[in-house]
Amino acid sequence: MEKIQFIQTTPKELQGEIIASVKTQLEEFLKHYKPTQPTEYLTRQQVAKMFDVNICTVNNWANSGVIRRLSLGSRIYFLRSEVEASLKPLNV
Repeated sequence: MEKIQFIQTTPKELQGEIIASVKTQLEEFLKHYKPTQPTEYLTRQQVAKMFDVNICTVNNWANSGVIRRLSLGSRIYFLRSEVEASLKPLNV
């Protein structure tokens, strides 16, 4: 094992060097870090509540292709990201 000796270095100076080095490494890491959002699935009721509409309206949107539905067995789900992406800005 290699030994390191600190001559004429105070504990405060050593602490400052360590902090500066860690800060540099964290900044470099954060430049390349892209967090991913977990996939969130919504039920028909949740989509209806989100837009304050009836479940029949959500079914009509799905049938007309406005939003895409997914199924697991007999359950119907919608991806939150796709539902939000289906919103279009109005040019007023």
